[in-house]
Amino acid sequence: MSSMSGQLSQILLPFAPGCRAARFVRREKRFTAIAIDPATGEQLRAHTNNTGSMLGLLRAGAPALLSPAKNPDRALKWTLEALGLPNDLPNGAPNAAPDWVGVNTLTPNRLLAAAWRAGLLPEARAYARLTPEFKTGHSRLDARFDADVDADAAADLPPLYVECKNVTLVEDDQAQFPDAASERGRKHLDELIRLRGEGCRAALFFLVQRPDGHCFAPAEVVDPAYAEGLARALAAGVEAWVWRAAVAADGIRLAERLPLARPWATFAERA
Repeated sequence: MSSMSGQLSQILLPFAPGCRAARFVRREKRFTAIAIDPATGEQLRAHTNNTGSMLGLLRAGAPALLSPAKNPDRALKWTLEALGLPNDLPNGAPNAAPDWVGVNTLTPNRLLAAAWRAGLLPEARAYARLTPEFKTGHSRLDARFDADVDADAAADLPPLYVECKNVTLVEDDQAQFPDAASERGRKHLDELIRLRGEGCRAALFFLVQRPDGHCFAPAEVVDPAYAEGLARALAAGVEAWVWRAAVAADGIRLAERLPLARPWATFAERA
């Protein structure tokens, strides 16, 4: 195993002790998921921060991975971390080792920072500082990277702004984003284009939290305006970093870089 592949096998985001494997029952309101412990029959109410549709994942009976809330006083004692793809055994019995899809939308931000600190993010390796939730003139982006002010090359290294996106949809072997129309996502594209025009680096970090899908494309059917905006962004020099995360019961690893599908790769090549 190469040094890099060995590094990629490490858990960057371990799940908290006390996680429970459950079965998804239903989504209740926008931020609540109902699950059941198959061993005890206990109903578990979990918070979900995923405001997308989670298209194809919210199946009654699907495996669900829940982590305990850090705040013991929180009304919802669990957080929905992942849902299982339909891979039951041939006899119809649930698979004890499902293919997990990470649905926690904070994971991309956390994994971006963890991968950078571990030296696993070549796109930002030259930078010395990361500031999360950076407010720009027109928006708030997930991260800004800056060079070491004392470094000789600092003057030649512009600030790098990054917006993170969680990818849980796969269609026709393509990982796609978004899974619901996203006005906020379109505004982020416009802001990244503006920053790129001012001489900054600007990038989108698309984290594919599922094992299938071998390239990335915007979900044109779901949000054609986002697809058009991404084409403009790529043509303007905004970078697209597409990485797969390996989600397991013990935590999340950075797995591999994925290519852009055509024609989106062509837009990036022309920039």
